[in-house]
Order: sequence, then C-alpha cells, then structure tokens
Amino acid sequence: MNVHLEPWSGSALSLLRRINTPRMRHYVGGPEPEEKLLTRHARYLAMPETGRGCMFAVLLGDEMVGSIGYHRRDWQGEQIYETGWNVLPPYQGRGISAAAGTVLIATVREAARRPGSPRHLHAFPSVENAPSNALCKRLGFTLLGACDFEYPVDSGSLIRSNDWRLDLAGSATEPGPRLGPSMTGRRTTADR
Repeated sequence: MNVHLEPWSGSALSLLRRINTPRMRHYVGGPEPEEKLLTRHARYLAMPETGRGCMFAVLLGDEMVGSIGYHRRDWQGEQIYETGWNVLPPYQGRGISAAAGTVLIATVREAARRPGSPRHLHAFPSVENAPSNALCKRLGFTLLGACDFEYPVDSGSLIRSNDWRLDLAGSATEPGPRLGPSMTGRRTTADR
C-alpha cells in the first residue's frame, strides 16, 4: 500500500466536503454548514504559516481518501499537540489510518525538537468510536482516561472522549510502515 500525506491545498476542499457527512461526522456533532466548512478550509490552509501545526490530505496513490493533522493547543494547563484524522468509508479497514498516523507521528516528533515545543501528542476520539480508539493503541498512545472535550474549540459543545497521549521523545511500541523524507511541504510516503 502506498499512502502519502500532502499538505492541505485548495484542491482539498472537495475532500473536506466528502468528509462532511452524517456518517463521517457522527462522533463530532454532525455535518457543518457550508459557511463553517469554508472557514475550516481557510484555517487548514493557513496552519503552516502559524507554526502551530499542519493539516494534510491522505492520499492512496493519487486519490485523496482522508485527512490527518496536528496543531498546538492548551490542555489542562499544558501546551500539547493534538491530532485527529478521517478516512472515507470505502477505504476504512485497510490500514490507511495506521500508515498515515505513523507518518504524522514522525512529523510531529520533528516539530517537537524545536525549543519550546510541546512534548506530548494527544488524540481525543469519542469513547464510542471503537476504531479510532483502537488506532490510538496501535500507534503507541497511552490511554489516560475519559474526559469531557470541547469540539470544536470555543463552541461550548462537549464530547465524552478518551484522552490518549504519546510521549514525543519516545518511540512507537509497534513497528509501522517505512517512513519517507521528512515533511518539508512535499509529499511524504508510507509504503506497506
């Protein structure tokens, strides 16, 4: 399997619309209206300039099949990196999320080497989202427990989530796909 991460671009808006369905957004409050979707897209495009994170399209070959990203945020008085992902239904269950997650973790570990960067990566899947919770475990995250997590940020909407944490100074507990070149605005690959 040849999985690539490409930095978010204007063409990824069509992917964002394909993700914005009741099935795909079931655990995060449902689909967003077009205005909010366009705001989200603009935020994803601007993320690299802020130095606080990056959003990526997940490609299988040349086809956009999902999204994954990370960004800095304050969590319980600590600066952390947070990650989240989506893979379109026809591509779920094939290891694409695990391949993309492995590449993303390597990317975030590079970012964490900069002075003042967070030392932990967190994921907050809904307690009901069994596939995403299983992926966190597979990628080497440690379950800290359940929590009430606000999503989207500043929305006032709380989701009962699991708080998974990965120490960015450590190494993954399970071997993943081979990693391509570091993220420098170009395509990164995980071959499996």
